[in-house]
Amino acid sequence: MFISQSHTIFRQKARVLTLVLVFLLGFTINRDYLCSDHPFTTPTIYHSSAPSSLRSSMATMTFDGHLSFDDVENAAKDFGNRYHLMPSAVLHPKSVSDISNIIRYVFDLGLTSELTVAARGHGHSLQGQSQAYQGVVIDMESLREPEMSFHIGEHHPFVEVSAGELWINILHESLKRGLAPKSWTDYLHLTVGGTLSNAGISGQAFRHGPQIDNVYQLQVVTGRGQMVTCSEEENADLFHAVLGGLGQFGIITKAAIALEPAPRMVKWIRALYSDFSMFTNDQEHLISSANSFDYIEGFVIINRTGLLNNWRSSFNPKDPVQASQFTSEDRILFCLEVAKYFTPEEADHIDEDVDNLLTGLNYIGSTLFLSEVTYVDFLDRVHVSEMKLREKGLWEVPHPWLNLLVPRSSIHEFAQEVFGNIVKDTSHGPVLIYPVDKSRWKNRTSLVTPEEDVFYLVAFLSSAIPSSTGKDGLESILTRNDRILDFCGRPHLGIKQYLPHYSTTEEWRAHFGTQWDVFSRRKLSYDPLAMLAPGQRIFRRSHAFGQQ
Repeated sequence: MFISQSHTIFRQKARVLTLVLVFLLGFTINRDYLCSDHPFTTPTIYHSSAPSSLRSSMATMTFDGHLSFDDVENAAKDFGNRYHLMPSAVLHPKSVSDISNIIRYVFDLGLTSELTVAARGHGHSLQGQSQAYQGVVIDMESLREPEMSFHIGEHHPFVEVSAGELWINILHESLKRGLAPKSWTDYLHLTVGGTLSNAGISGQAFRHGPQIDNVYQLQVVTGRGQMVTCSEEENADLFHAVLGGLGQFGIITKAAIALEPAPRMVKWIRALYSDFSMFTNDQEHLISSANSFDYIEGFVIINRTGLLNNWRSSFNPKDPVQASQFTSEDRILFCLEVAKYFTPEEADHIDEDVDNLLTGLNYIGSTLFLSEVTYVDFLDRVHVSEMKLREKGLWEVPHPWLNLLVPRSSIHEFAQEVFGNIVKDTSHGPVLIYPVDKSRWKNRTSLVTPEEDVFYLVAFLSSAIPSSTGKDGLESILTRNDRILDFCGRPHLGIKQYLPHYSTTEEWRAHFGTQWDVFSRRKLSYDPLAMLAPGQRIFRRSHAFGQQ
């Protein structure tokens, strides 16, 4: 009996040791693998089919939903529209058990398989992050368990939702109860699991933090197939790991989202600056003031014709005569965009409140534009643009976006080089720029930010015109992005990528910096075979080195 137990313990330890060695070996071979002639390096469509034995084996599994081997093309698409990596199968789960079962199945294959698993939400990834070449993609929007459940009587109200739920649906259901989530993204047709796996940063983050700071509890299926409930108090390491964890440690299946009393209306304001220092000073003043706007963003406008006339479709100029005389051609301008929320009870004094907040700001007086819209219309504003672009056939085009987090101490050097010498116009997509203060954020998640508390999100949200060889073509925009990244690589700037994309382990190590050891330790704990989220290209799925 003792000998038998000893052999069992020995085999268990050997299995763990083998997994550790294989996992660590994956670091050393990752660079050669990713830089070789592999599907990740090109935007070509790569077809695949499951080996017959594997397909037969998976076909015998039972699910509340269903597993498809044939209708898989959509899972090889995303918003970036540059990477198209065909999976072997797509799971359409109807229960969390479906997700747990498929992951446990792949985990039990062990080192004899290179099969990977990726969770796909609304498909808004930019560079194949939610794809799994020759693997299994889980269609999270099929998961409707649990039904949306509101807990209003609590001291801190919250809503429990499936990770496959869209934020726009949460907004509408919450408003029926006079409530709303605290923190948003600019585009609401995204899944909860998708944004929580990244961060969820928008114009409310200066006050409430990103969306990952506004979650009370999660349910996660780890890379071992285990269903785990986690929070600040329970399984806290996993909780912090998956928030901003790029899908590396588990698939979020349920979340408890913090709520607050919802406003009904919004005063939406834009104004222009020609002086970058005045622009950033005003933005930093607004995010640090106790009494301020509820939403603070901004964007860069370079060489745009008829800018203010375009605004008139949604905004009203404070001074129509002066606004009509303003010219934006051949200029670098910076737009402050702010919003103040209010309820019907506050309507009588909201104009005075806004005027007081604007007093002392240094914008160009003739460029002040205002609008009053519903809270829903303001939050869902990007969807309006989406519908217009879809009508013109300009939505499903390549989107070579570049998102950066620039420290406050580097923002002026960055602006001088990038806006002065690299970006010549902003006609093929908006360029967002606004500061946040992470001293108010939670600091134990996997999100990587600059070391300084105050930093700027700078987002180049470009759309490439198919078949164009000009400045609005994909190659031209990618070349511009490369020039920006080359500049950002100067160590003294301390710039980090948001929604990062790298091709080698060395680049990922540099990105995570001092957080790398914790990140890799968590990977080994929760996904030891590195099967999850292969499209992030951080860890390579372990090779078949032998039986477990």
